Amino acid sequence: MKFSQEVLDAFPGICVAEGTIRSVQIAQESPGLEILKRETIQEMQSRYTLELVKNEPVFRAYRDFFWSVGVDPTKTRPASEALIRRILSMGKLPRINTAVDAYNLASVRSGIPIAAFDADTLTGDLSLRFAINGERFLGIGMEKPLVLHKNQVIMTDAEQIIAIYPYRDSDTTKVTPETRNICIITCGVPGIEREHLTKAYDLCAGYLKEYAGGIPSRAAVFPGQG
Repeated sequence: MKFSQEVLDAFPGICVAEGTIRSVQIAQESPGLEILKRETIQEMQSRYTLELVKNEPVFRAYRDFFWSVGVDPTKTRPASEALIRRILSMGKLPRINTAVDAYNLASVRSGIPIAAFDADTLTGDLSLRFAINGERFLGIGMEKPLVLHKNQVIMTDAEQIIAIYPYRDSDTTKVTPETRNICIITCGVPGIEREHLTKAYDLCAGYLKEYAGGIPSRAAVFPGQG
């Protein structure tokens, strides 16, 4: 993945871990995955409260990043925090399919937002850059496109915007039951250690291997050190 110099200058230490999970076979649900969900829900309910979850250092780092790009994290939550808040308020996690549910669980357990794309819908190299005023983006579940502003950080391939970093993925590149190869990106911000990102990727890759039959690659961390 390529990072624009403007993003690197604005957010020293920002990085991602990226890899591909190939030959997945996605089902509607898995008994083993449902057991893991229940265990995870119980663990999160014993670890966090709605009042105090925002003060956890990992979630605080993402909240600080959101404020810096003009996004109010009290209204638009970092993805991993949003999932944990759903557990705390509703006592459940969304059920989409075995792949989406698996990487959502990895996000919950690691605290790291995870972007996932149907790898066969991507073109060329991925990049992280600032949006241009007026660019439009249609995210998963959105009825109409968002009009972006210049200080928002976005992820693109060679042809399109694939995510508003690090919390909303594109509808056109989403993982579906027909997906066979998944690009996984664990999304870092300043204050999140590179090792934390690779551990989150490994956890996600392991879940996808176990519950969606995928063959994971090793994570590559960008930008490189030195």
